[in-house]
Amino acid sequence: MTTRISVMAIVAFALLLTCRSLAQDDSGNSPVSALETTGVESASDPEKTASAAPKGIPTDPLGIADAMGRPFSIAFILASVIGVWSVVERLVILRRRRVIPKSFVERFLMHLRAGRMDKNEAVAICHQNQSPMAEVFMHGVRKWGRPSVEVEQAVLDGGERQVTQLKKGLRVLNGVSTLSPLIGLLGTVVGMIRSFNDIAIAGAMGQTQTLANGIALALLTTAVGLLIAIPAMAAYLYLAGRIDSIVMEMDRLGQELVHLISAEALRERAVTVPPRPEASPSAPSDAPAPRPRKPVAEK
Repeated sequence: MTTRISVMAIVAFALLLTCRSLAQDDSGNSPVSALETTGVESASDPEKTASAAPKGIPTDPLGIADAMGRPFSIAFILASVIGVWSVVERLVILRRRRVIPKSFVERFLMHLRAGRMDKNEAVAICHQNQSPMAEVFMHGVRKWGRPSVEVEQAVLDGGERQVTQLKKGLRVLNGVSTLSPLIGLLGTVVGMIRSFNDIAIAGAMGQTQTLANGIALALLTTAVGLLIAIPAMAAYLYLAGRIDSIVMEMDRLGQELVHLISAEALRERAVTVPPRPEASPSAPSDAPAPRPRKPVAEK
């Protein structure tokens, strides 16, 4: 919950800063001032105007950020930071030895098969481990000796809660992969609007210099949005596949627990184990066997 609130606060701050930057750009770059500045510069120093003309779409990071403008640069930087943070956090959380500790699971099931553990000991061991698999086991152990339907339902309920926790960070990553191309598309639209606006103000269709800034903004925002969205989507698919494999393993172990602690399993185990032979109190097992008597001859 705290992570979701922090992400929403960051996105709201980014949107507020973007709207403010757009308002400043619109107020500072009016058509009249642009025409007057262009006319003064061209009239005063034509060589300076020619050297200041755009030489093409920039390829260095600073040039790309300058061409896109402050609003889109801030939005893409925030999307990149949030995406990288989500991937690293999920990779740490979804480690298999953290979700399903192999040593704990093997010892726990081995003691249950051998009958060397009761309900209280099993609950204490699961509470001490505190891994997602231990939490699933704890939900099932609390139904110790109940019918298999009740034990299985308890295991399923505990598994659903743990799966929800495992998938908690994937929504943020999916949002980054979805919103980044949309931000790039918005930059494309804004760039085309700027280009047509410059053409309308300048009144010259043949001047490519007039179209350069808008086209650069349109192309760069689309490219950067796709560069952020493609790795984010690939990471999302990889993490979703890892979660599916972990969930299948947890389900298999949960079913094995059901077959060990349900009422049917305990009853079957009690029938299959043969009772130990009890010694007779009148004839102890360690007493020596009586010697046979010799026949007495009749006189």
